[in-house]
Amino acid sequence: MEKQVELDWENLGFTYIKTDLRFISYYKDGQWDEGELTTDNKVRISEGSTALHYGQQCFEGLKAYRCKDGSINLFRPDQNAARMARSCRRLLMPEFPAERFIEAVKQVVIANQHWIPPYGTGGSLYLRPYMIGVGDNVGVKPAEEYIFSIFATPVGAYFKGGLSPANFIVTDYDRAAPSGTGAAKVGGNYAGSLLANKEAKARNFSDAIYLDPATHTKIEEVGAANFFAITANNQFITPLSPSILPSITKYSLLWLAEHRLGMTVSEGDIFIDRLDDFVEAGACGTAAVITPIGGIQYGDQFHVFYSETEVGPVTKRLYDELVGIQYSDVEAPEGWIEKIIVDD
Repeated sequence: MEKQVELDWENLGFTYIKTDLRFISYYKDGQWDEGELTTDNKVRISEGSTALHYGQQCFEGLKAYRCKDGSINLFRPDQNAARMARSCRRLLMPEFPAERFIEAVKQVVIANQHWIPPYGTGGSLYLRPYMIGVGDNVGVKPAEEYIFSIFATPVGAYFKGGLSPANFIVTDYDRAAPSGTGAAKVGGNYAGSLLANKEAKARNFSDAIYLDPATHTKIEEVGAANFFAITANNQFITPLSPSILPSITKYSLLWLAEHRLGMTVSEGDIFIDRLDDFVEAGACGTAAVITPIGGIQYGDQFHVFYSETEVGPVTKRLYDELVGIQYSDVEAPEGWIEKIIVDD
């Protein structure tokens, strides 16, 4: 029998909770070891590790969902494996093979299955794979040793009391440089966003919106999420730029908008001075799936999309469709769900 964990499942936040086991593997002498599950949530590394000094590290985020029948779903983990491999290539780190990535994720989920919030609570088990450059180094060059690990923590529904719009403000800071590491999921991108986030919250906005670093005329990202907008004539558009992180949620929404909602979809320029072209807008990512955008502050102008208090109908349909797929309440496109069936 699966043991029970005593948590207030209905009121979980997005915070770290230590679970039982995590996966860890070491790269040395040009190859990865077999890896293992460990109870130890502390990582011991050399003071010369490149992750500490030169930011040679990357990470991923995905979730496991408890379904109505008691089984467990992973949502498109192959896409996380592929994106992490791209991040590794950008930072000259060794790739962790995709099939081993998925198998390690499954091991962590099964080992911590009793930490998965029950079906109906809106919660899930958040999984954080990461890779860091380690070893005795001092020069600016790639490390010769690496650690790959995956830990898990239960998280609650992002929106308490239902899907709710949020307001954002355009920042003058850049999230990433043109031809930089914006398309890789590396920690430096997030460290650089902390100040803009703090300033946005000081003005009672949820987060900052970043414009393209080259011209500061086009929307790129919303905090740590991708942006999308919907036109009055049923078009779904997201920004296209080499400095945007390719969100798995975004590409899932693009597919669903076209194939399930019959919308015209595209990736292209979204100019900050053309917000009147859109009737709904949102931010999307693993944590919230979709954050509806009520309004955007740009200079002295505050633009409201559908409503500051109500979710737009297309945004709501997309949210319900995607979340339904994640929990197996809606039929999934082929290959989107990796099912984990756990023996009693």
